[in-house]
Amino acid sequence: MKRYLLCVLMLGQALAAVADEQDAASADAVYFDKTIAPLLASRCLECHSGAKPKGDLDLSHRDRALKGGENGVAIVASKPNESLLWERVNTNEMPPKHPLSGAEKGLLQKWLAGGAIWGTAAINRFRFTTDGRAGYDWWSLQPLAEPTPPKIAGDKWSRGGIDNFVLHKLQAMKLSPAPPASPRVIVRRLYFDLLGLPPTSKDIDKFAADPSDAAYRALVERLLESPHYGERWGRHWLDVARFGESDGFERNAPRKNLWPYRDWVIRALNDDMPYDQFVRMQLAGDILAGGRAGAAAVGFLVAGVHNTVVGGSERMKKLARQDELEEIVAAVGQSFLGLTINCARCHNHKFDPILTDEYYSMIAAIDGVTHGERDVAATDNTEQRTALDREIAELQQSLQKIDGMARKAILAARKKAGEKAPPTKRPQPYACWEFEGDLNDSVGKLHGKAVGGARIDNGALVVDGRAAFVQTAPLDRDLREKTLEAWVQLDGLDQRGGGVISLETADGGVFDAIVYGERDPHRWMAGSNGFQRTKSFQGPNEQQAMQNPIHVAIVYHGDGTIAGYRNGVPYGQPYKTASVPFKAGQAHVVFGMRHAPAGSTKMLSGRILRANLYDRALDQDAVAASAGVESNFVSNQEIIASLADEDRTRRSEQQKLLAAATTRRTALAAATAKSKVYTVRSRNPGPMRVHIRGSVTNFGDEVAPSGVAALAEVEADFGLANNAPDADRRRKLAEWVTNQKNPLFTRVMVNRVWHYHFGTGIVDTPNDLGFNGGRPSHPELLDWLAVKFITSGYRLKSLHRLIVTSAAYRQASSFNKTAYAKDAGNRLLWRYPPRRVEAEVLRDTILQTSGALNRAGGGPGFEDVTITSNNGTTYYAPIDRESDAHHRRTVYRFSPRGGRSSVLDTFDCPDPSTAAPRRSVTTTPLQALSLLNNAFVLRMAELFAKRVQDTSGEEVRAQISTAWQLALGRTPDKTEYRSAAKLVADHGLATLCRALFNSNEFVVIE
Repeated sequence: MKRYLLCVLMLGQALAAVADEQDAASADAVYFDKTIAPLLASRCLECHSGAKPKGDLDLSHRDRALKGGENGVAIVASKPNESLLWERVNTNEMPPKHPLSGAEKGLLQKWLAGGAIWGTAAINRFRFTTDGRAGYDWWSLQPLAEPTPPKIAGDKWSRGGIDNFVLHKLQAMKLSPAPPASPRVIVRRLYFDLLGLPPTSKDIDKFAADPSDAAYRALVERLLESPHYGERWGRHWLDVARFGESDGFERNAPRKNLWPYRDWVIRALNDDMPYDQFVRMQLAGDILAGGRAGAAAVGFLVAGVHNTVVGGSERMKKLARQDELEEIVAAVGQSFLGLTINCARCHNHKFDPILTDEYYSMIAAIDGVTHGERDVAATDNTEQRTALDREIAELQQSLQKIDGMARKAILAARKKAGEKAPPTKRPQPYACWEFEGDLNDSVGKLHGKAVGGARIDNGALVVDGRAAFVQTAPLDRDLREKTLEAWVQLDGLDQRGGGVISLETADGGVFDAIVYGERDPHRWMAGSNGFQRTKSFQGPNEQQAMQNPIHVAIVYHGDGTIAGYRNGVPYGQPYKTASVPFKAGQAHVVFGMRHAPAGSTKMLSGRILRANLYDRALDQDAVAASAGVESNFVSNQEIIASLADEDRTRRSEQQKLLAAATTRRTALAAATAKSKVYTVRSRNPGPMRVHIRGSVTNFGDEVAPSGVAALAEVEADFGLANNAPDADRRRKLAEWVTNQKNPLFTRVMVNRVWHYHFGTGIVDTPNDLGFNGGRPSHPELLDWLAVKFITSGYRLKSLHRLIVTSAAYRQASSFNKTAYAKDAGNRLLWRYPPRRVEAEVLRDTILQTSGALNRAGGGPGFEDVTITSNNGTTYYAPIDRESDAHHRRTVYRFSPRGGRSSVLDTFDCPDPSTAAPRRSVTTTPLQALSLLNNAFVLRMAELFAKRVQDTSGEEVRAQISTAWQLALGRTPDKTEYRSAAKLVADHGLATLCRALFNSNEFVVIE
């Protein structure tokens, strides 16, 4: 028994000793991972790791490190002085240029002396940040912190969390913020910031009368709800998205249908679309939403330059394709993540922890994207249209039943009252129609009854956005001579333009018609051949409203003579012109109150009660006989008056339902109409392989679509097969980029918004939060804002409110010599940084000040360039065009890559060939010369002067005051009055207006 106990005791001691050894080894391993591994990674592995380590010494793995290199064994455990590694480090030979510090040497020596115990089998050199590169521990890759705004004793300046962070930094440098900006300055600042347009003097005066915090916040809300907000901030985003309306490169062909992307951006921002949705749509909108909106949104992916000249060889084609994909990955990485992922195309990223394998995994994610145009409908709503058609048909049937019974009773009563029978000698028409409803209602189907030899096969009303009209079946015989005849009621005599009945070719280019007021007001005339043969008969004006229908006939003779008749009587003088034949099967009859005159969008309003088409020219007697035909038309008023109360109420309710249903169907019809959009043309690519050193002929392993591992909180693996379809790849990419745990996603956008409000971001490189980017001036504030952004539902307008209502934003821009000496770049925000307006804002402000600004939004951009194609290459040259369309905001300019006006160029409007997350701001003599002599500026100065004269009359002092109010939002002081009066006297009012355009106050946001 004693022997047994002794054995147990000895075994326990042995186990305890083993445990102690294991604990010691474990502690040594932890020490290595926390202390030595970061040291080796940051100071040694840049050279001594990888496929070809220097000196053949690889220090990233235990076995390789102990093996040594071409100079022998580098590490001798427990014997630092015999270790070649220690010898080179201790003599400052290694690492070259930047030897280890004394403390670092001490750590290394202690580790070697302690047995050189290794921890993790291999050291990932991307895990740790060094003096020359970022690791996975880089600040921007870390999860968002949730800092609490610092509390500052005696603080009476701060209005919220932003100010607490800003003031804390200022006080640490013994600095103070600037006083609040004046009401005039803050209103102008806010207008330019949120709308990109100046306020009116009334806007300024209103706030100056009540500059309270409540009034300021109300003003902020009003501006955020303005449609001009989306235009202003949409322009910012288009800079980031490298939006350009031509391909660039050698051919530089125009992209006339990329503008839907610009409009989608503006609309999304005005609607305050959550930013995560905003980004998902730009990566995969055609998959997630479909329709025109989805196709427009993914215009982001293809908005950059595109080389359409790829060479004939297979290698050149592959290289061009890889260049194209790199451009897209660069845009995705920099715009949404602030990472230059594209720098890892040929080798692992030199400065950020991104591997070449990961670059090609990202390439795989977007490999299904190609450039081009597609015919896209706004929505796919077949089921909705079918249901609405059924609903409309049922309502129409019910209404026809009610109206039909009433109409029959009314006609029977007329017959009983002894109405005359139609004359027996009236001519028989080729085709005749009677209409039971108002032809210009745009409601339902035309209730027309064919009396002659044609049928109304295409009886549904067609709405082209301007007018409603109906086409009959094609002609079954050739017609040269013809007579058009109609019984018409017009709602008013002062209307201009309107075809009542026409015989047209299939494309509508050639026609003979009855029209009203097209060339001469109040008169009937023939409309012929695109209005080239449209002339007035010089008949008498219509003098009275047409309460009763009138009969109008136009006779086209074979010799080209055209004659008109009104109520069977010749109407004015006939005239002779060219005769035009209409071929069988190639022409049709068109009814409708349409053809507005040039410059008008208002259509002729009235009713067609009956229409005849004759396949011959009628003589005067035949026209008179035909005019005597009674119509069986019964007006709505007669029908309603004859109904019982119950039927009248039911009919009214059904008509309202019918109108609503038809309006919905019309909208759906417009939505299903296809139009071209420059967007992603999706393809399903095969597997992607690593291109060794970027080669398109030397490949490594296959890689699946995925993200980059540097974002540790977000799973980089998309879980997709290597041959997954494009839709799956981009859907997963969008989810990965916008993942709420992705710290870069929110940090980048919050910093971007801050940049546009203050001229410089918290990180001064908005597209690069990696090692080569700037360092945050207020890192805690950046994370605090990012968290606020997430909790607001990624709402950009909420972020704007937070920033522009802060005391930091509302500071004056006054200069402080002491603060400047300590912080010349104003990174600590001791004042609001004054800055010059961007080129587009300057142009828009000139337009608004002169009274010429056209605020119409959306649609194709105005073209202020000539477009010349020569031998397959397109050239763009700026021109100055004077029209209302060319006075729209500059964001609606057709913006090819090249051909900008000198005003835009000299004021640093960026070339859209590359992204412009931060615009250059230069000051050059050319800017002053442009604002003095540019043709656009000269024209605007003349318009400005005319506006001033129209507003204030001929009194010079009043003119000067008005000019100052319009241009600068204030009244001039005495010195300015004197100088301005002399300038006006010597050189005229337009010269003063031009001088105001050149003033610092006009072009600088204070």
